[in-house]
Amino acid sequence: MSFEQEWGELKAAAAMRLNQAPGSGGSGPKGSADLVVADDELGGIGHAAFNLFNGLEPAGKHAKAASETAGTSLKGDGFDTGAAFTEVIGTWEKQVKTLLQACAHISNHLDYTKASRKSDDEWLEAQLRITGPVPPEADAAVPVSQISKYFR
Repeated sequence: MSFEQEWGELKAAAAMRLNQAPGSGGSGPKGSADLVVADDELGGIGHAAFNLFNGLEPAGKHAKAASETAGTSLKGDGFDTGAAFTEVIGTWEKQVKTLLQACAHISNHLDYTKASRKSDDEWLEAQLRITGPVPPEADAAVPVSQISKYFR
């Protein structure tokens, strides 16, 4: 099976699952595929990432000193395992740092997303108050000049 065929099948299966999902309080009609995430859910995910970040660094380093000592000792005694052990320790540290960065990125991104979404909602609300309801047949495009002022 080619990548395109497999990708097409996966997209069709996902679309079918989304269409069968019950409405979750979104503004669309019941059964729509609107994505709705409550602030408390975002907060919980961000908090879990923050906790993982805070606990991971000390937990990831708890065996560093003993491992380095063992690697150096084995290497000094002429064992190739000592050099390999030291290399594994370096790789482990890189992986822990990568995971720490990912946790920080998740936490920071969720904080930004929450603030940005609130700001977007407030702007849209203000624009709707100014323009009032728009009939379905009207061209409801927002001029680029207004959008660029908002996103500076």
